Amino acid sequence: MPLAPSRPRVAAIDLVRGVIMVIMALDHTRDWVGGAALSAPTNMATTTPALFFTRWITHFCAPTFCLLAGVASRISLGRKSRGELARFLWTRGLWLIVLDAVVMRCLVMQWNVDFHFTIVTTLWMLGWCMIALAALIYLPPTAIAIIAAIALLGHNLLDRINPQQFGALAPLWIFVHGQGFLISNPDHALFDAYPILPWFAVMAAGYLLGAVYAWPDARRRRFLIWAGVAMIAGFVVLRWLNVYGDPVPWAPQATPVGTVLSFFNATKQPPSLLFVLMTLGPVLVGLSLAEAAPRWLAPVVTIGKVPLFYFLLHFFVLHVIALVISAVRFGTVANMFESPSIAQFPATFPPGWGLSLPWTYVTWLAVVIAVYPACRWFAGLKQRRRDWWLGYL
Repeated sequence: MPLAPSRPRVAAIDLVRGVIMVIMALDHTRDWVGGAALSAPTNMATTTPALFFTRWITHFCAPTFCLLAGVASRISLGRKSRGELARFLWTRGLWLIVLDAVVMRCLVMQWNVDFHFTIVTTLWMLGWCMIALAALIYLPPTAIAIIAAIALLGHNLLDRINPQQFGALAPLWIFVHGQGFLISNPDHALFDAYPILPWFAVMAAGYLLGAVYAWPDARRRRFLIWAGVAMIAGFVVLRWLNVYGDPVPWAPQATPVGTVLSFFNATKQPPSLLFVLMTLGPVLVGLSLAEAAPRWLAPVVTIGKVPLFYFLLHFFVLHVIALVISAVRFGTVANMFESPSIAQFPATFPPGWGLSLPWTYVTWLAVVIAVYPACRWFAGLKQRRRDWWLGYL
């Protein structure tokens, strides 16, 4: 195949995306090796500060993926026509949906093809949001801004609507603004963990934000910092008022530390307005600061260049680690090939399963280090070649 010149990339975006990918692996490591003792990090009655913030820091992952997907789409208009971008978005979106519902479940997560229980998560959400964005990019920026603002600022008004009010159409409401089963029968169940409406608004906002990467450097950095600070301030004020923006208000706890945890315990699904402000405010500040990042962070930038490849690979490695633990410690691996349940996810673990929080951190670092050489190889391949399929990994 012919060689291709390096495609223009924004290193700061790759760095922030890479940091988020590394952090994301911490949450998935906790899922796979943490066990019951680490399974309820946001339960105010049982959590600890260390466990809570182990989960809390990973809250930044999904919003950042969604935002930066929109940013990257807008930047790509510099080398694609609007029609080419729309075609890429809806085809990549379809691929991500299939990847999450089929490939991830069969080859990466569950290692079976029975589809007895399937949970669709981040890639499913990103795929549907990209398909919606493919249509939205034909609208004027002002119209996109109005749609995104209404969805982000107003979707918490819908929190009290029960999907069962829609009868046979309940799965449609769950898909748009809920969390629950799209399909549920004795043979097959499909659980949607990521409702589309608020996440789509985040991606649309990212698409608008992408325009700042055509601005002069100093102006862009100032805008990102002040926009991020404004979002952080908005979170603090709205959360303190405790009247709107999250379906679960914070409440004083038995200790000051517990009260702080309650304050920061914003709702992720569907992502509340306060959740979005809390997570994306620091991300915008980080995007500005990342433009002057030190060179020693180059390995993180490499991971940020191949996020989907890293995503699939780190899940596979975690499953292998869990398989080895199950074989050595419990003398069985059959559970590693069974479909889980909503209460036993991502796998049906034997009684007594689970590492301590410190060992979970050690395992997380080992996973990131293990997958890095493959990520470096694949990033080099994407830089050298123009094969069409590389755009989908």
